[in-house]
Amino acid sequence: MTRFSFLKGHRGEYLVVLQFVLFFVFIFTPAWNPLATPALIDTLAPLRWPALIAFWAVALVLGGFGSVHIRKYLTPLPYPVDHSQLVKHGVYAWVRHPLYSSQLFAAAGWVLFTLSIPHLALLAVGFFFFDYKASKEESWLTERHPEYVEYARGVKKLIPWLY
Repeated sequence: MTRFSFLKGHRGEYLVVLQFVLFFVFIFTPAWNPLATPALIDTLAPLRWPALIAFWAVALVLGGFGSVHIRKYLTPLPYPVDHSQLVKHGVYAWVRHPLYSSQLFAAAGWVLFTLSIPHLALLAVGFFFFDYKASKEESWLTERHPEYVEYARGVKKLIPWLY
């Protein structure tokens, strides 16, 4: 029994519940930063808008194409469906978990746009959560698809080409 086994359920059900909780906490948390004065926000507007658009565009590409490429195997649970095949093409050649990555990129875009300290903290929590969830999913994928080990050696986990 691992340290966090109580969070995963038989097929990762509790991880999905926790993911939805984090999602709604992120959405309903008010933006706050005592250093982000209205003047600073206005000054940084030419940088904040392009950052938001860029990060949300990456999130849409990863999430959209990630969903399309695994559409036959898509499930809310991290446990792979019985008929799954290992998908290594498209965005899955860039990152092993594009659906998780898309949520992190969307959140990072919001953090850069709002300069919100609570959202930055939640982004960090989300990163560690998705890293854990992806690791658990990868153990199940390795059981189902032994070739996953080789695929994982060549493709980053959550951030294309970085991590």
